[in-house]
Amino acid sequence: MTERYDVVVIGGGAAGLSGALTLARARRSVLVVNAGVPRNAPAGHVHNYLGREGTPPAELYALGRSEVEGYGATVRPGRVTGLAREDGGFRLDLDGGEAVHGRRVLLASGLVDELPDLPGVAERWGTAVLHCPYCHGWETRDRAVGIVSTGPMGVHAATLWRQWTDDVVLFVHTGAEPTADELERLTARGVRVVHGRVAGLEGGADVRMADGELVARDAVVVTTRMVANAELLAGLGATPVPMEVNGAVVGSYLPADPTGRTEVPGVWVAGNAGDLSAQVIVAAAQGLKAGAMINMDLVEEDTARAVAGKRSVAA
Repeated sequence: MTERYDVVVIGGGAAGLSGALTLARARRSVLVVNAGVPRNAPAGHVHNYLGREGTPPAELYALGRSEVEGYGATVRPGRVTGLAREDGGFRLDLDGGEAVHGRRVLLASGLVDELPDLPGVAERWGTAVLHCPYCHGWETRDRAVGIVSTGPMGVHAATLWRQWTDDVVLFVHTGAEPTADELERLTARGVRVVHGRVAGLEGGADVRMADGELVARDAVVVTTRMVANAELLAGLGATPVPMEVNGAVVGSYLPADPTGRTEVPGVWVAGNAGDLSAQVIVAAAQGLKAGAMINMDLVEEDTARAVAGKRSVAA
């Protein structure tokens, strides 16, 4: 027989586990399907998480799973391969061949960072190749940082990372050339601008130019294209929408209201699938909010059923 749950959570990161914890504490039956490949897996530590500053991601999620299971929820490794409406809720097909049923679904599947196609970037991602100064700025303070511009955000990134170090080089690889005003701002802050194509990264994070020049760096910052893991909802009529910054598409996200409720009745979203900029602590907060709203939605449904049952008996 198909296992039945009040809520099935897709994703076992901060958002999914936080939502599951909230729901389990509300005495809901909860299943978390955890693919085990969080976006921040390459990173050594989680930052800006009050009370857990510097915790390795794997340790944080292991603690979260233990807490969730302590309240009676089930955390199962695997992937959801299909999602469809069935029997007043949803049928979720799992990669092991079985299926489960959930009255509600919380999508907390995160996003995928599409990296620039440059030799040396992928293997250094999360260690010497970075993207977020609030995640890694303190660790690169007073060190040599390079910004490889592949879009319209290069100048923005250079001026931002300048807060943590006075040794910033902006490589105008395939990004927009800085305007005269932007060059003035960069020069005023001591940011050096290198024009020309980047051939790849060598050593720790040294930047090899196409003309052969090698610029020594301790860390390199790149802009990724952030794509929400939301393809499961396509069959239900919901698809991610583009997110634009400075007129350029930087990724896609699943739109939802402030509680995480998507346009698909019965489905909520929390974390990076619906908010590309959400750090771990924000994703956890979104999971809490979505979990509470899902519980309230189920309370309303349970109450309506109880009223209908009483009326039926009275009749």
